[in-house]
Amino acid sequence: MKLLKSELTQAIPEALENFDKLPDSAYIRLPVMRGLYSVSSASIWRGVKNSTNPKPVKLTERTTAWSVKLVRAALAAKEV
Repeated sequence: MKLLKSELTQAIPEALENFDKLPDSAYIRLPVMRGLYSVSSASIWRGVKNSTNPKPVKLTERTTAWSVKLVRAALAAKEV
């Protein structure tokens, strides 16, 4: 099932609301990363390049995602 862009945009706030409920073994995609960090996609990728954001993993050839466990650790480190 392919989601329309408007449907995907509506799903992002829900994903952000449920971030704390996700297990550490879950993965999140770029739109959720942008919401968590409140920055652009380019800023997320710059952070990956300079090691301030965790590196993503390739789940498939066209799907990149971040480990919830690593993102939580990175966010906690920024709060200190």
